[in-house]
Amino acid sequence: MPAITTNDLKNGITLELDNGLFQVVEFQHVKPGKGGAFVRTKLRNVKTGNVFDRTFNAGVRVEQALLDKKDMQFLYRDGDEYVFMDTESYEQMNVSPVALGDAADYLVEQSVAIIAFYNGEIVTVEIPAAVELTVADTEPGIQGDRVSGAKKSATLETGKVVQVPLHINIGDRLRVDTRSGEYISRV
Repeated sequence: MPAITTNDLKNGITLELDNGLFQVVEFQHVKPGKGGAFVRTKLRNVKTGNVFDRTFNAGVRVEQALLDKKDMQFLYRDGDEYVFMDTESYEQMNVSPVALGDAADYLVEQSVAIIAFYNGEIVTVEIPAAVELTVADTEPGIQGDRVSGAKKSATLETGKVVQVPLHINIGDRLRVDTRSGEYISRV
């Protein structure tokens, strides 16, 4: 693992610190009038997603964690597990829903995700910011249901439940924000 100094920090770099893997969200190099320089950072725990502030003295050496990122295509579900295929080597791999986290709610067959590995273990799963999914179940829209801002529940093809406007029907294709889980528009 390469050791870098805190002067070399950039947004998006992953660091291995004493208690896990952390991604640099934000950093600021500060040189006060008196005393030594330091680096203020916001770090996100890769496993839990928690963000916290940490200050380092300038020039301190930290370990950079090199993540192996691969484009993986979701093929199908095998029991509780998800089967992915590496788009370059065509190797298949089973992934547990726990490793996928919230991304499992938006995966449909043939969709591609970027999976980051560290020491052979899945660290993060990146999916597009918005996906198109089909409504599998919802109450039917009734003529005249055009009240501004009114919402109802709709179950998508992946099993995810989202709040949608009253005019959405079963079979409609929707664009859904994968970061917040909210309805964006009808496709």
